[in-house]
Amino acid sequence: MHMKRVAPIENDADQGEDAPDGPAGHSPLAGLYGIARACDHPGPAMSWRHFTASVRSGSGGERAEAWVACDGSQITGRQVGGDQVVGGHILHFPQDDNTHLALLRLMTHPGRRREGIGVALLDHAIARARDEGRRVLIAEAVADGPGAAFAKARGFSPASTETRLVLDLRTADWSGLELLRARAVRHATGYSLERWAGPTPDDLLGDMACLAEGMNDEPLGDLAMEDQRWTADRVRAREEMLARAGQRTYTMIARHTASGEPAGFTQLVVDAERPEGWARQSSTTVLAPHRGRRLGLVLKLANITWFRACEPSAERVITWNSVANPHMLAINEAMGFEVFDTWHQWQLDI
Repeated sequence: MHMKRVAPIENDADQGEDAPDGPAGHSPLAGLYGIARACDHPGPAMSWRHFTASVRSGSGGERAEAWVACDGSQITGRQVGGDQVVGGHILHFPQDDNTHLALLRLMTHPGRRREGIGVALLDHAIARARDEGRRVLIAEAVADGPGAAFAKARGFSPASTETRLVLDLRTADWSGLELLRARAVRHATGYSLERWAGPTPDDLLGDMACLAEGMNDEPLGDLAMEDQRWTADRVRAREEMLARAGQRTYTMIARHTASGEPAGFTQLVVDAERPEGWARQSSTTVLAPHRGRRLGLVLKLANITWFRACEPSAERVITWNSVANPHMLAINEAMGFEVFDTWHQWQLDI
C-alpha cells in the first residue's frame, strides 16, 4: 500500500457530476469520493461538486490537501494506475487563526476495515500536520459509529458533543410556527429584518464580518480552538467557496433600527444542483448587546418561511446543535426540530 496526493480540480466547469468527464475523469479523486459516499451516514450527502470544492479549500478559507491510500487488491472502487483506492484523508489547515490546528476527515473503504489501512492513514495525516507545524488534530465522528471507536483506540479524546436535529418541512406545524413568530416579535421591537439569496451585497460585507465574529461565543467544550477573526474579504472568500461547491445560501439579518447596528443573523444552505430534498441550517447568532429579545427565534422563523417559499422541493432541514448550548436547543425544539443523531469532535495532541 502506498499514499498518493490527489490534485484538486481547478476548473470549476469540471466540478459538476454532469460535466463531460464527470467523476470518472478524475480517478484518484473519484475513488476517494466513492469511499466518502460509501461511508456516509444518513442525512444529506456531499455532491461531487461539493466534495471537490472541499478538497480545494475549507469553508472558512482553510488550505486543503487530500491523499489516497492505494494497493493492488480487487474491491469495488476506482483504480489508480493499476492500484485500487482503499481509503484516504483530507486535511484542512486554518490560515487566518487557529494555525496550531489541522482538521481531519479520514475514510477507509467499508470492505477493507480492520486491515490497518485507517492506522496507516492516520499516521500519514499526523506526519503531514506536523510538517505544517500543527500541534492539534481535530476530527468528527458519529457517537455510536466505527469512527468513534477508531478515534478512541488511537488516543483521541471527545472534546465536544453535538446533536444533529431535523425539521420535516412536509409535516411541520406552519400555523403554530406563525403564532410562535408573532409572539416572539413582540419582544423584538426596535429591530428590522433584511434578507438576500446568494452572495452578500458589497455594502453589507462589513456587517456580515461583524456578525460572523458573534459565532465565537458558541460553546466549544474542550476543543483547543481560538476565536476566528472575520473580515469582509474572508466573508467573500467563504461565499466563493460555497459557490464553487454548488451551494445556494439564504441569509437573514436583524438590524437595530435606532443605531443601524447589525444585531444578529441566520443562514440556510441548499445544494443548488443536487438538493435531494435536504437543506442545512448554517450559522445563527445574536450579538451580546442584543440578546434577550428572542431575535434568534424571530430570525430563524422568518428565514425558514422565506426559504420554503423559494425552495418548494426542500423536504427537510438539518442542523447541528452543541449540547452545551441549551438556548439554541430550546429554539430548535420550539420550531419542531427532532434529534437525528449525536456526534463527537475528537481531539489529539500531536
